[in-house]
Amino acid sequence: MDSSNRFQFVNSTHLNGVSVLDANMRDFAYDKHAHEEFSIGVTLQGRQDFFCQGAFHKNPAGSVLLFNPEDVHDGCSGGLQDLEYLMLYVHPESVESQFRALGVKQPSALRIEGCCIDNVDLRNQALIMASVLKDPQSSRIEQESALFQLSHAMVSSAGLLDEMETSSRKESLLLRAKDYIQANLHKDIPIDDIANAASMSKFHFIRLFRAQFGITPHQYVINCRINGARKALESGLPSSDVAQAFGFSDSSHFNRRFKRAYGMTPKQYQLQIRALPPPAPI
Repeated sequence: MDSSNRFQFVNSTHLNGVSVLDANMRDFAYDKHAHEEFSIGVTLQGRQDFFCQGAFHKNPAGSVLLFNPEDVHDGCSGGLQDLEYLMLYVHPESVESQFRALGVKQPSALRIEGCCIDNVDLRNQALIMASVLKDPQSSRIEQESALFQLSHAMVSSAGLLDEMETSSRKESLLLRAKDYIQANLHKDIPIDDIANAASMSKFHFIRLFRAQFGITPHQYVINCRINGARKALESGLPSSDVAQAFGFSDSSHFNRRFKRAYGMTPKQYQLQIRALPPPAPI
């Protein structure tokens, strides 16, 4: 076997039953086998050839391949180029609450037909999920958020998405959850704890929260952290202190998250704000 064959697994540091495989294959071929998990892959280079669901498939670079739990399949590199791909493994129990929150009545029965899927959203969410899992500094809420967005893409691909209509009625239990989030921004809060604060099951809480506020609770937590951190930077607090105060694992983690929202590092933002002239009196 050629030494260029490489397989690197990373298990989620926060989510049970979720992992990612980074693989490079030149002359390796998988025997027929099946997984307990959903297997969602993205071919990054070369072509992956495999047999599944009664047919032979060729998956080119940029395409998504997906095996449902217990789908028997094999796999090898096709063509002349090395095959490079990533594969997410997501146990059905890990996404049951997410599927229910997205309107799936029987999560255990969900199957996505077609092993080669031309779906930009599913591909993008798989790449984001893989990136978050491979980042040792990613927080629980970031991994939960990425898993929810991946679940959304999967349910949509299966044609089972049934989201609640946006409601203008203020739900006191959801307002209680928002208060809980604001009081615990310095912690890596799991969604289960926030749902408990609202006295709801996790799937019902996520579903209602999205309908009420137009954003997932995961996204809301991350947004609150970034907004709070921005105000703290404007007050002149050192970036390292701000990172700790708003639940980021360290300064580099804070830098990456802040830059995604504002296009610059916290330090750059702070220097720009200080350089701005004070507002003119009214």
